[in-house]
Order: sequence, then structure tokens, then C-alpha cells
Amino acid sequence: MNALRLPTMRSSEARITPMTRRHIPRAVELEAQAYPRGWSRSVFRSELDQVGRGGRRYLAAVEGRRLVGYAGLWVVAGTGGSEAHITNIVVDPDHRRCGIATRLLVALAREARGAGVTGWTLEVRASATGAQELYRGFGFAPAGVRKAYYEQGEDAVVMWCHSIGDDGYDGLLDQLELGEGRS
Repeated sequence: MNALRLPTMRSSEARITPMTRRHIPRAVELEAQAYPRGWSRSVFRSELDQVGRGGRRYLAAVEGRRLVGYAGLWVVAGTGGSEAHITNIVVDPDHRRCGIATRLLVALAREARGAGVTGWTLEVRASATGAQELYRGFGFAPAGVRKAYYEQGEDAVVMWCHSIGDDGYDGLLDQLELGEGRS
């Protein structure tokens, strides 16, 4: 599996931490920048409440005290924990191409592997070719299309990675973490 190779851009000093309720107001702001109808405070509260029950994982990228990105993972019930779905990954527009999305995905992948996940999936806008390239670097491949999935009727590309449970996947994550892929 090849690591994603993109031009090196400015790096970020953001640290990756568990997302908490104190991050919600800024997360709602970032959602509004990313989506015409983003998640509300109540949706974020509900998702974070589920973290304590084990089915969800949410991570925050924080610079100083400011949330600059976040990502979520749902370990799908009824699969014996073997499948997970990336619920969202959002980075502040002023902090994109700094490696934050890569670092969030590496951390989510490590969480998923720790939970015994062997396959994970996501939906991505058909027009978001940069994001699709990032996901390919993590072993995701297109597996289908959800017609008119997003606002204004945009299609979603469904992507799956079935190698997350493989022994060699940690090596890929190490490469990505060391900066061989940036987004």
C-alpha cells in the first residue's frame, strides 16, 4: 500500500485530544463553514454522550485553546466491532493542507484498530477529489455512489478500507504520521 504523497505545506502545531463538550461551540462554527446544514449543538452532544458507551470516538485538533479540526468514528453495532464508519472530519479552512486531517485520521485509525475494527468506511463528496486522495493514502477505495446524498443533490462516493486490521497497517500509519502524507 502506498502512502499518500503530496507537496509539503506549512505544518500545524495542533495537538490531537479527545473531543469534549467544551469543543462543541467551535465545532458548530466549523460545521457551518463546511456544510450548508451542519450538525447542531444537540447532535454533537448526543454523539459525545455515546463516547462513554463505547460506540463512538471523537477527536479534536487544538492549537492553543482553539479547535481547528475534529473527526468522528462510529464502531457499528451488530458487526462484533469489526466495522466502523467515519462520521465526519472537518478542518478549519485556514488550517487545511497543514497535516491536520492526516493526523486526525491516523489517530482515528489507531482507535479503530484498538477496538478490533477490520474494515472502515466513509462517504465523501464526489467533487472533493483532494479528500478522496487523502483517503486513498489510508487504503480506502471507491466502492459505490450514493446519488444525491448531499445538499443540492451532490453525489457521495462510498469508500471502504478492508486492510485496517492487517499487521502491516501500523507501518502505513507510522509513515503517514512521520509526514510522508500531508493534508
